Amino acid sequence: MSTAAERALACSVRGCGAALARRERSLVCARGHAFDVAKSGYVNLLQPQDRRSLAAGDARAEVEARARGLAAGLGRALDDELARIVGGLDLRAGALALDLGAGSGERLAALCAAHTLEGLGLDLSVAAVERAVRSFPAQSWIVANADRHLPLLGGSVDLVLSLHGRRNPAECARVLTKDGFLLAALPAPDDLLELRALVQGHGAERERVSGFLAEHEALFTLRTRTVARQRTRCTRAQLLDLLAGTYRGARRSTAEAVERLGELEVTLASDVLLLAPR
Repeated sequence: MSTAAERALACSVRGCGAALARRERSLVCARGHAFDVAKSGYVNLLQPQDRRSLAAGDARAEVEARARGLAAGLGRALDDELARIVGGLDLRAGALALDLGAGSGERLAALCAAHTLEGLGLDLSVAAVERAVRSFPAQSWIVANADRHLPLLGGSVDLVLSLHGRRNPAECARVLTKDGFLLAALPAPDDLLELRALVQGHGAERERVSGFLAEHEALFTLRTRTVARQRTRCTRAQLLDLLAGTYRGARRSTAEAVERLGELEVTLASDVLLLAPR
């Protein structure tokens, strides 16, 4: 775990929130709460009240499905747009980027490598974090629930990423520096439209940006809004990975349609929003 990440971490015990400091193979706060650093390097800061089951977060199969999709270039347009936006922020070398719902870590690692950032990935899934730390040991990884109190000190993060994942406006505003940024990507109305129409029998378009902005307007100002879109022909295996990674296709009612899947041209689209704290 990098020094920058360690300096930002706070105790996740309810009512504490004190800074954590390295002590051999543990992170310890001034009140004596301790968290072991796994042999691979990640730290589990999840508290019992932060999860609804012992197997919290995405299962390994879902994590692997998303990772295969990213490796196959499904989402390249979003990767390019994120790189363009972050490149224009003029962040200092070594600035700390926090990814909420980082999954297996590909996007955070790519942005950090391209822009000389320190990365801290947070995910509820132990399977996701274990894969991320194996693949990208240069970044730092923690298991935590982004829907609840973020285990970070106030004003400790320069860039928060929320990419088709978790969002927590109040906590994002708290942990960001006054000159920091929140960069979010939401599924656009036509995202996976063709696949949804084929599997679910309809391709209803759902607009998410207005709701996101309403949640954040008291604490953030919108700087830019863009769209990342690509159309690509997917194999059956890639379509199944897209379904697994987006929790679609598992219902009995869709089983017959999933079984008939062959190749299909699919739209992958994201609304990309850059916000700054008020």
